Amino acid sequence: MSTSTPGFGAWVQPDGRTRFRLWAPSAPPTLALEIEGRAPIPLVPDAEGYAETVVDCGPGTRYRYRLDDDTLVPDPASRLQDGDVHDASVVVAPDQYAWRHPDWRGRPWEDTVIYEVHPGLAGGYAGLAARLPALAAMGVTMIELMPIADFPGPRNWGYDGVLPYAPDAAYGSPDELRALIDSAHGLGLSVMLDVVYNHFGPDGNYLPRYAAPFFNPAAQTPWGAAIDFGQPAVRRYFAESALHWLNEYRFDGLRLDAVHAIARDEWLIELAAQLRAGVDPRRQLHLVLENDDNRASLLRAGYDAQWNDDAHHVLHHLLTGEADGYYSDYSTEPATLLARCLSEGFVFQGQPSAFRGGQPRGEPSAALAPTAFVLFLQNHDQTGNRALGERLQALVQDPQRLRAAVALQLLSAQIPLLFMGEETGTRVPFQYFTSHDNAELAQAVRDGRKREFAAFMARHDVSALPDPNAAATFMASRPDLVPAPGEPAPHPRAAAWIDYYTTLLQLRARLITPRLRGAQALGAQPLGPAAVQASWRLADGAQLSLYANLGEAEAVLPPPLRKLVNDAQTEIAFESHAGAARQLAAGVLAPASTVCLLTHGTHAAEAP
Repeated sequence: MSTSTPGFGAWVQPDGRTRFRLWAPSAPPTLALEIEGRAPIPLVPDAEGYAETVVDCGPGTRYRYRLDDDTLVPDPASRLQDGDVHDASVVVAPDQYAWRHPDWRGRPWEDTVIYEVHPGLAGGYAGLAARLPALAAMGVTMIELMPIADFPGPRNWGYDGVLPYAPDAAYGSPDELRALIDSAHGLGLSVMLDVVYNHFGPDGNYLPRYAAPFFNPAAQTPWGAAIDFGQPAVRRYFAESALHWLNEYRFDGLRLDAVHAIARDEWLIELAAQLRAGVDPRRQLHLVLENDDNRASLLRAGYDAQWNDDAHHVLHHLLTGEADGYYSDYSTEPATLLARCLSEGFVFQGQPSAFRGGQPRGEPSAALAPTAFVLFLQNHDQTGNRALGERLQALVQDPQRLRAAVALQLLSAQIPLLFMGEETGTRVPFQYFTSHDNAELAQAVRDGRKREFAAFMARHDVSALPDPNAAATFMASRPDLVPAPGEPAPHPRAAAWIDYYTTLLQLRARLITPRLRGAQALGAQPLGPAAVQASWRLADGAQLSLYANLGEAEAVLPPPLRKLVNDAQTEIAFESHAGAARQLAAGVLAPASTVCLLTHGTHAAEAP
């Protein structure tokens, strides 16, 4: 695929004219390009379905495509919209932003501590930029933006996007987005973008009207007919979108949403190769998957890591006791399952899932590096897809148990991800929100949520779900965040959580991160119903060991672990509450505690 001659969109040429190119294999014969203030320009697709013309116009030109007398549509590869998803597209100039940190090359994946954030709830691109120094000081190394591709209305999670090249104007201008990324780079922070290539949102997707082969009606997904990645034009459309974000905006990586809904693994492998070939090889490019199928093979085929839902689900069950829905697969011997996650990555590596009707799920993952797994206690999905959007801070009554889980997450050899607001211990929910102008669609979304959570509502005697389309639902989801300069100091409770996260992340940066490249899991074992021990061999031969008890009863260490804990070469790196390390040395792992140990020298090699 050539990046010098893009297949889609409006491109300003060296002579100042603009080339317009659209894939429209099923367009009506009335297809035309309409430029504001000019007569329509008829278009005829070629044998491959592409319609193209070059026009004497430049940046700032407003344009749309006419399908018939009643239908004007935006460019599906629009780089900027003059309004919303139904409005005119805008010709944009090649990147003219004056980058202040043009020599930024990124950071190694092993350095990564991800902070997932919704740009709108953080105050837009400019509001988030103001918080970056505090996040960097805390120990975050990568900001991950939830999807920003243009979606209908001003409020959305981002997964209803329909224009995967255009940053939504609700958060700021394209140059404000570049300034956010530039500022992050100046602070040593990488920036990753969540992209949605598995479906389009329900409002503003006009592709079926003129590019019917874009979809395969014989293959259905939760969002309707599947995108047909067997079509070369479709593969090129999304590859160019990804390269657009990486090169035009200098994102350091992409998180690909729900790739289990993409039927062709070979395209995902092809995409990774194209992206790595299409980005300056001096840059550190990171590609991460969300994949419910647990395809470990993709993590050997160009992708750095996968969000580890298995680990989240077993940790959530241990902390809350919830066993409904997919948590039912993790409610039997959860400590054993957690030990497997810490040692091997996935719980499901080909075993049948009872929740999925006994279907086998996953591929063997034990041979992968621990950094191939992104470990989180909360994220937008697992919080926002609850009926009321409650966070763990509201669900876990004993803060010591939550502190122990946070320590386990942030001091393991896997890659940690924080969800905006957890660093302050916020109890503000993260709820599902939209802003559809179409009243019928808005009601359909409300009704769908009611059907999804009917059993929950009856069981918990909750009279109403938050209305996704109400502005109040968005406002109610604005969490307490690390303060930006000029904002009031955080509440003492929030300040205590910020200090806790800062302590853990600075410890991680000092003792763990520099030794992660080449680290290997040594094994893990349950120590009780809610307690585990896990260890990793670090690059310099030292052994990192975590002892975590998320339950209410103490756990007794077997003799080999007591010997390791009391070895002269073993250093106590952290205890989640005072006295936990002393109890561990006596052979007891206290309830609601995590202790981190580092064993040096030859003794590490001999440890169990």
